[in-house]
Formats: sequence, structure tokens, C-alpha cells
Amino acid sequence: MSTPRAVLVADTAIALIAERGLRGLTHRAVDEAAGLPAGSTSNLARTRAALLEAALTRIADLEAADYTPPPGAPRDQLLDALAGGIHLALTTGLPLTLARYELALEATRRPELRAVYDRLGAGFAATAAGLLAGLGSADPAGDARRLLRWCEGVVFHTAAGAGHADPPAPAALRADAARYLDALLA
Repeated sequence: MSTPRAVLVADTAIALIAERGLRGLTHRAVDEAAGLPAGSTSNLARTRAALLEAALTRIADLEAADYTPPPGAPRDQLLDALAGGIHLALTTGLPLTLARYELALEATRRPELRAVYDRLGAGFAATAAGLLAGLGSADPAGDARRLLRWCEGVVFHTAAGAGHADPPAPAALRADAARYLDALLA
């Protein structure tokens, strides 16, 4: 994000999406919730599509910071990042997770948002592939896709699916991630 106001608008849009769904997201609602003068959000994101893109880009920036271990990280650091990132997505980061799912569903109906979602997702896949290559994966790109699918499945199952009432503890997430990573790298 380019300015503190742009970050405020994106963060407020994310909070509104998580709280109210996409129907509750308007430029006026962002202005009011952020305590900004009327029209401020429209000046930064002229269209609804631009506002959705700003929110999605901010989510990706925040999630990248939560999930990404340092470059060249050994296996244990990767496992810590996976378990910690998933646990965060299911606890204090749940509003961010719910907003991302709202935007993912909207991307199925808006080609311009789909393009943004796919581009941002490709960045996560490339990072994962690099980390897995460093751990000796014979198929880093394929293993990255499989690992991201597993992460998404765990998060969706717990955040919005049938596992909502029984969220996994960090130790269980780390143990499951270790089993999955070992299977990928075997």
C-alpha cells in the first residue's frame, strides 16, 4: 500500500467485509468506519472493483508476513511458519480469513478480481516452491500446489466448515504439517 490512508481504507474494507459480508462494503461505509471525510475512499479507490482489489492486496500482504519463513529456512522454521500462520488465521486473524473467503467467492463472478486473486496466489505458490526446493523436493512447483491446498483445506474446514467447533491446537497443526511435509518430500 502506498500511503497510510490507503492502508487505513484497505484495513477498514477488510473489517467491514469480515463483519458484514460484501453487501455491507460501500465507499461510504468505509469512510464512516474509518472516520474519514465523505468521499475519501472514492478518491483512493474510484470503483467497487478497485476497493475489492485494495482489500485483497492488503490481505495478501498481511498473510505473506504471517506464513513466510526467512529465505533458505530449514524444515523446522517452515513447519513453525505453517503451523503458526494457520493457527493465526483461525484465531486472531479470523476476520482476515473470512474476508479473504468472501473475496474468493466474489472472484468467481468478477474476472478482474479473479485475475488479481490468481496473481497474488501465484506469488504464494512461487515462495512455497522455493522453500520446498531448498528442502530437496523433486517437484517443487507440484509440491507447493499440494502444500497450499492442504493449508487452505485446514483453514477452510476450521474457519467456515464442519471443523469450526473443534479448532486444532498449534502443536497438532505442527505435527500434521510435519506429516504432510514428510510425505511430500519422501
